[in-house]
Amino acid sequence: MRLFLLTVVFIFFQPSAFSQSSSEFEIARAKYRGGGDWYNDPSSLSNLINFVQNQFSISIKSEYKDVSLGSSDLHSYPFVFLTGHGNISVNSSEANNLKTYLDNGGFLYIDDDYGIDEHVRKMMQQVYPEEEFIEIPYSHPIYNNVFNFGNGLPKVHEHDNQSPKGFGLFKNGRMVVFYTYESNLADGWADPEIHNNPESVRQQALRMGANILVYALTEL
Repeated sequence: MRLFLLTVVFIFFQPSAFSQSSSEFEIARAKYRGGGDWYNDPSSLSNLINFVQNQFSISIKSEYKDVSLGSSDLHSYPFVFLTGHGNISVNSSEANNLKTYLDNGGFLYIDDDYGIDEHVRKMMQQVYPEEEFIEIPYSHPIYNNVFNFGNGLPKVHEHDNQSPKGFGLFKNGRMVVFYTYESNLADGWADPEIHNNPESVRQQALRMGANILVYALTEL
């Protein structure tokens, strides 16, 4: 029943808040300045899209676009993914553009591929200085809307011997940013030969990624 309802939602929902040229959803990966490798693991998002297409009757384009945080093109995509290692630099124009995007219904998913935690938090303080990340409880729909993750995020890669955590940033009661830390989901989405993860780990990562994407697109 849950999958049927999601299918109905995706068939009849039109992403009218975003200036896309067709009824298909198109999603994007964020480009940012500062030296962090926003471009790493290019197969990750493609494989997540393919997984979601195969699981659900969802009209989503197979190709994603790369879009700069300061670009007006950002507002064309209901879902934007950001990842990498190292520094993220955001000026006031980029911060304001991202804020407008999020205020108007956009959703940003951030996956720490290791080393961007302090930069992510600094960036979001520029965007929403009055808001803070809060840890999302395991009962939240993002953990069980399609696949059940009753114990929270799966662990894909070990970094600092910490448990994975999911953080949300809310505006007017709506989650506008979901941030995964010490989980490394996107590495689990990448082509198998990139990180040599067991298939069971890759499937868990893809399923959690599907939960995030479904949550973002159905909460618009």
